[in-house]
Amino acid sequence: MAIRTLGFPSTTIACTIFLLIVITAQENTQFIFNGFKGCINNLHVDGLAKIHKNGLLQLTDFTMLNTSHVFYKNPVAFGRNHLSFSTTFVFAMHPQITNHSGHGIAFFISRTMNLHNTALGQSYPGLFNTSSNGLKSNHIFALELDTMQNIAFKDIDDNHVGIDVNSLVSVNSALASFYSNREGEWKTLRLTSGKPVQVWIDYDGLEKRIDVAIGPIDESKPSKSLLSEHLDLSTILVDSMYIGFSSATGLVSNYHSILGWSWNQSGPAQYLDTSKLPSLPKFRNHWSRLNKVIVVVMVSVLSLVVLMIGGVSWIIRRKKYDELEEPWERIYAPHRYSYKDLFTRQRGLETQSF
Repeated sequence: MAIRTLGFPSTTIACTIFLLIVITAQENTQFIFNGFKGCINNLHVDGLAKIHKNGLLQLTDFTMLNTSHVFYKNPVAFGRNHLSFSTTFVFAMHPQITNHSGHGIAFFISRTMNLHNTALGQSYPGLFNTSSNGLKSNHIFALELDTMQNIAFKDIDDNHVGIDVNSLVSVNSALASFYSNREGEWKTLRLTSGKPVQVWIDYDGLEKRIDVAIGPIDESKPSKSLLSEHLDLSTILVDSMYIGFSSATGLVSNYHSILGWSWNQSGPAQYLDTSKLPSLPKFRNHWSRLNKVIVVVMVSVLSLVVLMIGGVSWIIRRKKYDELEEPWERIYAPHRYSYKDLFTRQRGLETQSF
């Protein structure tokens, strides 16, 4: 599917302003995108994905039950002795409903670009389907930024980072957090905060070791990895592979976007220039105001119900204690009088009236 853009010239010259380095060799691919403005020819997208005027790469919007993919258009060559890679990217997730997140984002390396026609959305984030999940023939490595817990995939919670190999049951996962070099301690990080978050993935093909770290863009790369796993990808990364991002929406969705991306197979990925990254859209939180209206209506209805229950209880209680006419009174006439009758007939119970 051709890439969709929003009103900017699709020229190679425009792209080179933001695509600082693009070197594609037989066994080495290196590039950096500080925003994606003018980079039509370097990416392939499908589904809900598109590039905005300011260079923001949108993965999904608030459309329900859909998927999207973004691929670096050129295949990346891996070989038996050339498995190492380093990549970093900045993403942002904005939930449609406050405190109610949709599905997350995945960075992936895949043998095919034909994921849109074979993979499912929602819990499968555009990577697998019910029959392909877990198959060795998938040849897919992914790092999931998961914001919805799925017990079937053994998710630890609704805010975690996981390493996936051919399956959505993660090889290893951890609660989303980062080590602050400035403060010397671990801090939790909400993936759906709506703020930009940076991810670092480094794989050493010789040591067969992968390290993953995340953090806010105003923090330096953490000195301690969130995930560190011994992982042999030699049977996964074969021949030509494609790299990119996938995302999906369900009945509740997030607005997913990528602000910048750097990749290198011959050393550490080049640092992104955060000052050049595109700004995020301004979201009006309609759902937050709707929640307030719902609360007001619910309180009003509840108050009305309480008043009705109180009124019915008062009527029942009054009837319960009403004076009952005894059988003998029907024959000899009543020998009891209410206070009201006495007051009326005796003109206020004046002394001279008795």
